[in-house]
Amino acid sequence: MDHLANPNPVFEIIVGTVFLIVVIFVHGVGIRSIGLQFSKSWAHVTSVTPHWRLNLMLSVTIAALALLHFAETLIWAVPLYVRDIIPSMRDSYYYVLESYTTLGEGNVTLPDRWRLLGPIIAMSGLFTFGWTGSVLVSIMTDFGKFDRLQARRERVEEDKAP
Repeated sequence: MDHLANPNPVFEIIVGTVFLIVVIFVHGVGIRSIGLQFSKSWAHVTSVTPHWRLNLMLSVTIAALALLHFAETLIWAVPLYVRDIIPSMRDSYYYVLESYTTLGEGNVTLPDRWRLLGPIIAMSGLFTFGWTGSVLVSIMTDFGKFDRLQARRERVEEDKAP
């Protein structure tokens, strides 16, 4: 029990790294699943696909990405609560969200023997938000290509009209 009473930075870093790897793995699986679903939906898009359907696809994809981040933060928050590192689940989740988003207001803090977890939680957020950003750029690139193609088609139609 002595290792729990006194700070042990090596133990903290090992525990944090394990959770970091789990969170990034979950993010990878989730991103892949969301990307696959988007690609399947995108394969059905044609020049006559209504704009509301395209906007719905984008909205559902963004919602899925947000839910993925909420699930990942639970991966951090639940053990902090279960191990009584932060005694309230609400405070635990709040702390993780602050760290994960690198907001870090400091209203809730970890005990001294676990304080190295905060920066590791922030690292996981930086990795996963960056990855999510790149996925959104890729998706918006598909939308941009589609819009340009539509604009060209409309221009050709206008040029053909008497």
